[in-house]
Amino acid sequence: MHHDGTSDQLLGSYPRSRPPLPLEHQRTYVEHYRSNRSPETTLSRVVLYLESWMHRAVARGAPNGRLLEVGAGNLNHLPYHSGVKAYDAVEPFQELWEDSPHRPRIGRMYADITEIGEQPTYDCILSIAVLEHLTDLPFILARSALLLAEGGSFRAGFPSEGGIAWGAAWRLTTGLKYRWDRGLDYGAIMRHEHVNTATEILTLLRYFYGAVEVRRFPIPLAHLSFYTAAIAMAPRLERCRAFCQSRLNGPKVAGE
Repeated sequence: MHHDGTSDQLLGSYPRSRPPLPLEHQRTYVEHYRSNRSPETTLSRVVLYLESWMHRAVARGAPNGRLLEVGAGNLNHLPYHSGVKAYDAVEPFQELWEDSPHRPRIGRMYADITEIGEQPTYDCILSIAVLEHLTDLPFILARSALLLAEGGSFRAGFPSEGGIAWGAAWRLTTGLKYRWDRGLDYGAIMRHEHVNTATEILTLLRYFYGAVEVRRFPIPLAHLSFYTAAIAMAPRLERCRAFCQSRLNGPKVAGE
């Protein structure tokens, strides 16, 4: 398949540099992150409830064989896969998962996807609210494709970043609360965190995989959705191998 200019230009924009987080935000960043991921406030509970759509959309139809989660965080996706044969995970921040009640269910825990050899292969590789954060997204997608068993799928849920509804949603919820609590613009956090748009993620998935099914919530239109889920199959293995080889021999792979 011939690459189009859009894909080549997009690939050339990686690895990306994360915009620095202004000092005034750094002081409370960890505290904000933890509170934002716990159901202790009404807003947090609402956000976590809406995010649960991504978990359900990714888990629906997933095989019960060998699974790998990329960016497993506090392991909160594990309960959606109760009968799997094996569940491995990639998560560099040990502080997020070391006290998780789901930790005993994890087989192998990796700090980086490059730690995984050609074996084992996985029936499904998945990620929830991770791809928008990755500074070298193409490498992760290509490397994941090479770890899939024949007939396997890469499944991901992510915010509809770049869309009108998503932009309005965070500005009118978390953004308002953040300004109220700290007197600061939450946009600085979002620019630091979300270095990839939903459109960019889907473009790269279609570049590395031959079939990509897309679902959106709550309305199946890019600009009217809050979240997107993609199920990618039929990896273009030669393309993935060539990209990974060029990356390992070329630009430094970002570990974020």
